[in-house]
Formats: sequence, C-alpha cells, structure tokens
Amino acid sequence: MRTYSPRPAEITRAWYVVDARDQVLGRLATRVATVLRGKHKPEFAPHIDCGDFVIVVNAGEVRLTGDKGRDMMAHRHSGYPGGLTSVPFADLLENDPAELVKRSVRGMLPKNKLARQQLRKLKVYPGPDHPHEAQQPQVLPLS
Repeated sequence: MRTYSPRPAEITRAWYVVDARDQVLGRLATRVATVLRGKHKPEFAPHIDCGDFVIVVNAGEVRLTGDKGRDMMAHRHSGYPGGLTSVPFADLLENDPAELVKRSVRGMLPKNKLARQQLRKLKVYPGPDHPHEAQQPQVLPLS
C-alpha cells in the first residue's frame, strides 16, 4: 500500500473565526497553530501547507495567567549593536494586542519557510470587527 501525500491542488481551505475574549493566550495560540498547520485534517502532511485560514477577533481581551504580563518580555532587534528592545507583555497587550497574539502563534509553529507561509493565513484584529465576511468563516470551537 502506498503512502498518500496530498497535492497542493487537492487542498481545500476553510475559514475559521475565533473569539479571543477571556481566552488564555497560550491555549488559544496552540489551537490556532494546529489549525494553521492543518493537523486537524486527516490528509495532513508535514511538508505541505494544508492548513486553513484563521481570523482572531477581540485580541485585546485575551488573558495572561500569573505574572506573565510583568515578567515575560517581547524582544526585537534593530540589527545594530546595542539595538535590542524589550517590552513587557502587559504593555504589548495594551498597545498592540494583535502583535502579541501573532508572536504567540508564531512561536508554536516550526521555524522554516513553510511556517512563514502558514502564518500569512492568520488574521488578527484587536476588536470584534473583521473585513472577511465574504469568506463566510465558521466559528472554531476552542475546547
């Protein structure tokens, strides 16, 4: 019996919407990363992007447990010597919650070209509105 490997033309992509209100950030990110990779589908293959699109709304109301808001830092580097900038998660959640969710999901994907391609299918919005109604997204259950 031969191993089945899906072809890019055979992959159908669905659109899902996730409400992040009162969701714990890490648990939300793991579920979203699973759907972006396509691991919830029976035709999953690790070398092909067979995942679905995910829209995350209300990213500004996501929860951080414990002291993660104060203790955990988001780092970025300008590329110049001494160009490291660190921002606490609480400040990032207040100023740019979409970036916080994207960083969390990106950390749960593999570090390669395929993951960067999968991350482009993630759309994050800080409020309840999104411009993807024409795609008729389905609600993704988180539990």
